[in-house]
Amino acid sequence: MAAVFDKPNLRQRMAPMLQGFDGPLAFAVFLLACAGMLTMYSSGFDHGTRFIDHGRNMLLAGAIMFVVAQVPPQRLASFAVPLYIAGVALLVAVAVFGITKKGAKRWVNVGVVIQPSEILKIAMPLMLAWWFQKREGQLRALDFVVAGLLLALPVGLIMKQPDLGTSVLVLTAGMSVIFFAGLSWKLIIPPVVLGLVVVGLVVGFEGHLCADGFRWPILHDYQQQRICTLLDPSKDPLGKGFHIIQGMIAIGSGGLLGKGFMQGTQTHLEFIPERTTDFIFAAYSEEFGLVGNIFLIISFLFLVLRGLAIALEASTLFSRLLAGAITMIFFTYAFVNMGMVSGILPVVGVPLPFISYGGTAMVTLGLGLGILMSIAKSKRLVQS
Repeated sequence: MAAVFDKPNLRQRMAPMLQGFDGPLAFAVFLLACAGMLTMYSSGFDHGTRFIDHGRNMLLAGAIMFVVAQVPPQRLASFAVPLYIAGVALLVAVAVFGITKKGAKRWVNVGVVIQPSEILKIAMPLMLAWWFQKREGQLRALDFVVAGLLLALPVGLIMKQPDLGTSVLVLTAGMSVIFFAGLSWKLIIPPVVLGLVVVGLVVGFEGHLCADGFRWPILHDYQQQRICTLLDPSKDPLGKGFHIIQGMIAIGSGGLLGKGFMQGTQTHLEFIPERTTDFIFAAYSEEFGLVGNIFLIISFLFLVLRGLAIALEASTLFSRLLAGAITMIFFTYAFVNMGMVSGILPVVGVPLPFISYGGTAMVTLGLGLGILMSIAKSKRLVQS
């Protein structure tokens, strides 16, 4: 009988917290984290403590993931509305009295300097998943209109800063929830076709649309310049086209097997701009080549497919929508970053998940992983 009252050891106390952790998802993240540490050691060797800081940021993201994974999905739903309202309020504060750096007003001082748009990467899918769960079983066209307005408000405020990269990520997260909630294909196809037509017109009339003095409606000048630079980076090879050209040179020079760890000449001779942040994929490609890129792409695909599987197996509509949206954020991060470095998408400030240096982005990734782990854990506990 005395054994009944024995104090549980550390392993026994930790067991409930670890129960239900998704092994395949954790494995995919582990592979990407290892690739990130190797690449950061090489590309950031002369950036002071950047390698150590990157490791610290990964540990912080892991701790956040572990803590958030302990929160049941239904508890996460209770944070949706206050987090969304706080995020939008802070975006308004940025527009009114925000801090401007490098021509962009994206930060606000609330005792500490923060970038509120990062909050919306998680708050947006939370809010829309909560909204559609409240309307479950009685969805009408008006509910999708309301969801669109809830999405348009923060996206518009973020674009005004301007911050095209973050606005794309927030828009992707929100549109993923709306799509997974059952938006009709009849409403999806027309804007997609219109977008393809616009892209075709831009490519066909690039000479006129990118001529000096021509101004595109809606877009800021720097956004127009990025699109025109994408279409023909050789027009300004030492200026606006330098990033894309050097990125493509680094990727191509890696060949099949790469130049080897710490042997990237484009990287170590500092031809690659932002080689530890937005353009770290170019540094990785130069040293690990096509084989390394295939490994990286497969790892990201495995992470995305596992995230979608968690969404498919989730026990509630809220969990399904949220897991699907979080997964699509990971996909968008990777697709946009690799695309812009490879010269097939305009250059925007989107990091490569677990590879690029950055504290705020790593915290967001940790939150997203924690939510996926929470949903996976909740499903397994229900089954048991």
